[in-house]
Amino acid sequence: MTFKTTSLPGTLYVVATPIGNLADITYRAVTVLGTVQLIAAEDTRHSIRLLQHYGINTPCIALHEHNEQQQAKKLVERLEGGISIALISDAGTPLISDPGFHLVNRVHEQGLQVVPIPGASAALAALSVAGLPVDRFCFEGFLPAKTGARRKRLQALRDEMRTLIFYESPHRINATLQQMSEIFGGTRQAVIARELTKTFETIHSDNLEKLSAWVAADSNRQRGEFVLLVKGAEKEAASSVLNPEARRIAEILSAELSSRQAAELAATITGEKKNRLYRYMIGRSPRTERH
Repeated sequence: MTFKTTSLPGTLYVVATPIGNLADITYRAVTVLGTVQLIAAEDTRHSIRLLQHYGINTPCIALHEHNEQQQAKKLVERLEGGISIALISDAGTPLISDPGFHLVNRVHEQGLQVVPIPGASAALAALSVAGLPVDRFCFEGFLPAKTGARRKRLQALRDEMRTLIFYESPHRINATLQQMSEIFGGTRQAVIARELTKTFETIHSDNLEKLSAWVAADSNRQRGEFVLLVKGAEKEAASSVLNPEARRIAEILSAELSSRQAAELAATITGEKKNRLYRYMIGRSPRTERH
Protein backbone atom coordinates (compact mmCIF):
# COMPACT_ATOMS: atom_id res chain seq x y z
CA MET A 1 0.00 0.00 0.00
CA THR A 2 1.41 3.39 -1.00
CA PHE A 3 0.46 6.93 -0.09
CA LYS A 4 1.26 10.27 -1.64
CA THR A 5 4.17 11.73 0.32
CA THR A 6 4.30 15.33 -0.89
CA SER A 7 1.92 18.27 -0.62
CA LEU A 8 1.15 20.63 -3.49
CA PRO A 9 2.70 24.13 -3.47
CA GLY A 10 0.37 27.07 -2.87
CA THR A 11 -2.33 24.81 -1.41
CA LEU A 12 -4.31 25.07 1.81
CA TYR A 13 -5.20 21.69 3.30
CA VAL A 14 -8.12 21.60 5.74
CA VAL A 15 -7.20 18.64 7.92
CA ALA A 16 -9.49 16.81 10.36
CA THR A 17 -7.77 15.63 13.54
CA PRO A 18 -8.93 13.27 16.34
CA ILE A 19 -11.67 14.40 18.73
CA GLY A 20 -10.10 12.43 21.59
CA ASN A 21 -8.43 9.13 20.77
CA LEU A 22 -5.17 9.94 18.95
CA ALA A 23 -5.53 6.80 16.81
CA ASP A 24 -8.52 8.34 15.03
CA ILE A 25 -6.52 10.05 12.29
CA THR A 26 -6.12 9.05 8.66
CA TYR A 27 -2.88 8.02 6.97
CA ARG A 28 -3.42 10.88 4.54
CA ALA A 29 -3.76 13.44 7.35
CA VAL A 30 -0.47 12.34 8.93
CA THR A 31 1.24 12.51 5.53
CA VAL A 32 -0.06 15.98 4.77
CA LEU A 33 0.81 17.36 8.22
CA GLY A 34 4.33 16.03 7.79
CA THR A 35 4.93 17.41 4.29
CA VAL A 36 3.36 20.90 4.31
CA GLN A 37 5.66 23.81 5.11
CA LEU A 38 3.42 25.28 7.84
CA ILE A 39 0.55 24.23 10.10
CA ALA A 40 -2.02 26.82 11.21
CA ALA A 41 -3.38 25.48 14.51
CA GLU A 42 -6.19 26.80 16.71
CA ASP A 43 -3.97 26.30 19.78
CA THR A 44 -0.37 25.31 19.10
CA ARG A 45 0.08 24.18 22.71
CA HIS A 46 -2.81 21.75 22.36
CA SER A 47 -1.86 20.43 18.92
CA ILE A 48 1.77 19.75 19.81
CA ARG A 49 0.75 16.53 21.62
CA LEU A 50 -0.77 15.11 18.44
CA LEU A 51 2.14 16.22 16.27
CA GLN A 52 4.73 14.78 18.65
CA HIS A 53 2.80 11.51 18.86
CA TYR A 54 3.22 11.05 15.10
CA GLY A 55 6.73 12.47 14.90
CA ILE A 56 5.65 15.54 12.92
CA ASN A 57 8.07 18.46 13.16
CA THR A 58 6.36 20.93 10.82
CA PRO A 59 6.46 24.53 12.14
CA CYS A 60 3.18 25.79 13.61
CA ILE A 61 1.48 29.17 13.81
CA ALA A 62 -1.58 30.06 15.88
CA LEU A 63 -4.84 30.85 14.10
CA HIS A 64 -7.80 31.34 16.41
CA GLU A 65 -10.96 33.43 16.68
CA HIS A 66 -9.10 36.46 18.03
CA ASN A 67 -6.44 36.73 15.32
CA GLU A 68 -7.89 34.94 12.31
CA GLN A 69 -8.67 38.00 10.20
CA GLN A 70 -5.12 39.32 10.56
CA GLN A 71 -3.47 35.92 10.14
CA ALA A 72 -5.57 35.05 7.09
CA LYS A 73 -4.04 37.86 5.06
CA LYS A 74 -0.50 36.80 5.97
CA LEU A 75 -1.17 33.13 5.28
CA VAL A 76 -2.68 33.87 1.87
CA GLU A 77 0.46 35.83 0.99
CA ARG A 78 2.55 32.83 1.94
CA LEU A 79 0.35 30.54 -0.15
CA GLU A 80 0.78 32.92 -3.08
CA GLY A 81 4.52 32.60 -2.50
CA GLY A 82 4.24 28.88 -3.15
CA ILE A 83 4.28 27.24 0.28
CA SER A 84 1.70 24.67 1.37
CA ILE A 85 -0.24 25.09 4.63
CA ALA A 86 -2.39 22.75 6.72
CA LEU A 87 -5.23 24.15 8.81
CA ILE A 88 -6.19 22.20 11.96
CA SER A 89 -8.42 22.88 14.95
CA ASP A 90 -8.06 21.60 18.50
CA ALA A 91 -10.17 18.57 17.61
CA GLY A 92 -12.26 17.30 14.71
CA THR A 93 -12.92 19.01 11.40
CA PRO A 94 -11.84 22.67 11.14
CA LEU A 95 -14.50 25.38 10.65
CA ILE A 96 -17.25 23.25 12.26
CA SER A 97 -17.86 25.49 15.31
CA ASP A 98 -14.14 26.32 15.06
CA PRO A 99 -12.00 29.03 13.42
CA GLY A 100 -11.01 28.91 9.76
CA PHE A 101 -13.87 30.39 7.75
CA HIS A 102 -12.15 33.72 7.07
CA LEU A 103 -8.98 32.00 5.92
CA VAL A 104 -10.72 29.52 3.63
CA ASN A 105 -12.94 32.27 2.23
CA ARG A 106 -9.96 34.51 1.50
CA VAL A 107 -8.06 31.65 -0.15
CA HIS A 108 -11.01 31.06 -2.48
CA GLU A 109 -11.26 34.78 -3.24
CA GLN A 110 -7.61 34.76 -4.36
CA GLY A 111 -8.19 31.80 -6.64
CA LEU A 112 -5.92 29.47 -4.69
CA GLN A 113 -6.52 25.78 -4.05
CA VAL A 114 -8.24 24.39 -0.94
CA VAL A 115 -8.10 20.63 -0.36
CA PRO A 116 -10.16 18.79 2.31
CA ILE A 117 -8.53 15.98 4.29
CA PRO A 118 -11.61 14.39 5.89
CA GLY A 119 -11.74 12.61 9.20
CA ALA A 120 -13.26 12.85 12.66
CA SER A 121 -16.30 15.02 13.44
CA ALA A 122 -17.99 14.95 16.85
CA ALA A 123 -21.39 15.84 15.36
CA LEU A 124 -21.40 12.98 12.85
CA ALA A 125 -19.84 10.50 15.28
CA ALA A 126 -22.64 11.23 17.77
CA LEU A 127 -25.34 11.07 15.10
CA SER A 128 -24.12 7.68 13.91
CA VAL A 129 -24.74 6.06 17.32
CA ALA A 130 -27.70 8.10 18.61
CA GLY A 131 -30.47 5.91 17.27
CA LEU A 132 -32.33 8.98 15.98
CA PRO A 133 -33.39 9.57 12.36
CA VAL A 134 -30.33 10.33 10.20
CA ASP A 135 -31.92 10.84 6.77
CA ARG A 136 -32.33 14.55 7.48
CA PHE A 137 -30.60 16.48 10.26
CA CYS A 138 -29.78 20.05 11.26
CA PHE A 139 -26.47 21.06 12.88
CA GLU A 140 -26.91 24.04 15.21
CA GLY A 141 -23.48 24.11 16.89
CA PHE A 142 -23.35 26.05 20.17
CA LEU A 143 -26.51 27.74 21.39
CA PRO A 144 -26.28 31.34 22.68
CA ALA A 145 -24.69 31.63 26.13
CA LYS A 146 -27.29 34.04 27.52
CA THR A 147 -30.52 32.54 28.82
CA GLY A 148 -32.88 34.82 26.91
CA ALA A 149 -31.13 34.42 23.57
CA ARG A 150 -30.86 30.67 24.06
CA ARG A 151 -34.58 30.45 24.83
CA LYS A 152 -35.46 32.42 21.72
CA ARG A 153 -33.29 30.18 19.52
CA LEU A 154 -34.81 27.01 20.94
CA GLN A 155 -38.31 28.39 20.45
CA ALA A 156 -37.48 29.03 16.80
CA LEU A 157 -36.39 25.38 16.47
CA ARG A 158 -39.32 23.81 18.31
CA ASP A 159 -41.19 22.82 15.14
CA GLU A 160 -38.08 21.68 13.22
CA MET A 161 -38.79 18.12 12.01
CA ARG A 162 -35.17 17.18 11.30
CA THR A 163 -32.92 15.67 13.98
CA LEU A 164 -31.20 18.55 15.79
CA ILE A 165 -27.50 18.44 16.74
CA PHE A 166 -25.98 20.84 19.29
CA TYR A 167 -22.64 21.30 21.01
CA GLU A 168 -22.74 22.38 24.66
CA SER A 169 -20.30 23.25 27.43
CA PRO A 170 -20.24 21.68 30.93
CA HIS A 171 -21.31 24.83 32.77
CA ARG A 172 -24.42 25.26 30.60
CA ILE A 173 -25.51 21.66 30.09
CA ASN A 174 -28.06 21.65 32.94
CA ALA A 175 -29.69 24.93 31.94
CA THR A 176 -29.84 23.94 28.28
CA LEU A 177 -31.48 20.59 28.99
CA GLN A 178 -34.03 22.22 31.28
CA GLN A 179 -34.92 24.78 28.63
CA MET A 180 -35.13 22.11 25.94
CA SER A 181 -37.49 20.09 28.11
CA GLU A 182 -39.67 23.12 28.70
CA ILE A 183 -39.75 24.34 25.10
CA PHE A 184 -39.60 21.11 23.06
CA GLY A 185 -41.65 19.16 25.61
CA GLY A 186 -40.38 16.73 28.23
CA THR A 187 -41.39 13.67 26.20
CA ARG A 188 -39.24 14.55 23.18
CA GLN A 189 -36.56 11.89 22.63
CA ALA A 190 -32.95 13.06 22.95
CA VAL A 191 -29.40 11.74 23.34
CA ILE A 192 -26.34 12.95 25.22
CA ALA A 193 -22.98 11.99 23.72
CA ARG A 194 -20.27 13.02 26.18
CA GLU A 195 -16.47 12.76 25.86
CA LEU A 196 -16.66 10.85 22.58
CA THR A 197 -13.71 8.48 21.92
CA LYS A 198 -12.22 9.32 25.33
CA THR A 199 -11.87 7.27 28.51
CA PHE A 200 -15.19 8.37 30.01
CA GLU A 201 -17.23 8.28 26.81
CA THR A 202 -20.95 8.24 27.62
CA ILE A 203 -23.90 7.88 25.27
CA HIS A 204 -27.26 8.11 27.03
CA SER A 205 -30.71 8.20 25.45
CA ASP A 206 -34.02 9.15 27.05
CA ASN A 207 -36.74 11.76 26.80
CA LEU A 208 -35.70 15.33 27.63
CA GLU A 209 -37.33 15.44 31.05
CA LYS A 210 -35.59 12.27 32.23
CA LEU A 211 -32.34 13.17 30.50
CA SER A 212 -32.26 16.53 32.28
CA ALA A 213 -32.83 14.82 35.66
CA TRP A 214 -30.21 12.16 34.88
CA VAL A 215 -27.52 14.76 34.21
CA ALA A 216 -28.48 16.90 37.22
CA ALA A 217 -28.29 13.88 39.56
CA ASP A 218 -24.53 13.35 39.18
CA SER A 219 -21.89 16.07 38.82
CA ASN A 220 -19.64 13.65 36.93
CA ARG A 221 -22.22 13.57 34.15
CA GLN A 222 -21.84 17.35 33.79
CA ARG A 223 -18.14 17.21 32.87
CA GLY A 224 -16.42 17.08 29.51
CA GLU A 225 -17.48 17.95 25.98
CA PHE A 226 -21.09 17.38 24.97
CA VAL A 227 -23.01 16.69 21.80
CA LEU A 228 -26.78 16.92 22.30
CA LEU A 229 -29.10 15.35 19.77
CA VAL A 230 -32.85 15.93 19.80
CA LYS A 231 -35.40 14.11 17.70
CA GLY A 232 -37.27 16.38 15.32
CA ALA A 233 -40.85 17.41 15.98
CA GLU A 234 -43.60 15.12 14.73
CA LYS A 235 -45.46 16.59 11.78
CA GLU A 236 -48.73 16.81 13.70
CA ALA A 237 -47.05 18.40 16.71
CA ALA A 238 -45.13 20.86 14.58
CA SER A 239 -48.34 22.11 13.02
CA SER A 240 -50.52 22.23 16.13
CA VAL A 241 -48.58 22.92 19.35
CA LEU A 242 -48.41 26.56 20.30
CA ASN A 243 -45.54 27.80 22.46
CA PRO A 244 -47.04 28.25 25.98
CA GLU A 245 -44.84 31.27 26.74
CA ALA A 246 -45.84 32.98 23.49
CA ARG A 247 -49.49 32.27 24.25
CA ARG A 248 -49.14 33.72 27.77
CA ILE A 249 -47.44 36.88 26.52
CA ALA A 250 -50.01 37.38 23.77
CA GLU A 251 -52.84 37.05 26.29
CA ILE A 252 -51.25 39.67 28.55
CA LEU A 253 -50.71 42.06 25.64
CA SER A 254 -54.25 41.60 24.41
CA ALA A 255 -55.49 43.50 27.46
CA GLU A 256 -54.14 46.67 25.85
CA LEU A 257 -53.72 45.76 22.17
CA SER A 258 -55.78 44.27 19.37
CA SER A 259 -55.47 40.53 18.74
CA ARG A 260 -53.34 41.18 15.66
CA GLN A 261 -51.03 43.61 17.46
CA ALA A 262 -50.69 41.30 20.47
CA ALA A 263 -49.87 38.36 18.19
CA GLU A 264 -47.28 40.35 16.23
CA LEU A 265 -45.52 41.63 19.35
CA ALA A 266 -45.59 38.23 21.10
CA ALA A 267 -44.18 36.62 17.96
CA THR A 268 -41.33 39.13 17.88
CA ILE A 269 -40.52 38.48 21.55
CA THR A 270 -40.70 34.67 21.47
CA GLY A 271 -40.01 33.57 17.91
CA GLU A 272 -43.44 31.92 17.59
CA LYS A 273 -45.14 32.19 14.19
CA LYS A 274 -47.28 35.32 14.00
CA ASN A 275 -50.13 33.71 12.07
CA ARG A 276 -50.45 30.83 14.53
CA LEU A 277 -50.64 33.23 17.45
CA TYR A 278 -53.20 35.36 15.67
CA ARG A 279 -55.40 32.34 14.93
CA TYR A 280 -55.21 31.41 18.59
CA MET A 281 -56.10 34.92 19.72
CA ILE A 282 -59.18 35.26 17.52
CA GLY A 283 -60.29 31.77 18.50
CA ARG A 284 -60.46 32.65 22.20
CA SER A 285 -63.75 33.43 23.96
CA PRO A 286 -65.47 36.46 22.44
CA ARG A 287 -64.54 39.84 23.77
CA THR A 288 -64.62 43.43 22.64
CA GLU A 289 -61.87 43.80 20.02
CA ARG A 290 -59.59 46.82 20.41
CA HIS A 291 -58.86 48.85 17.28
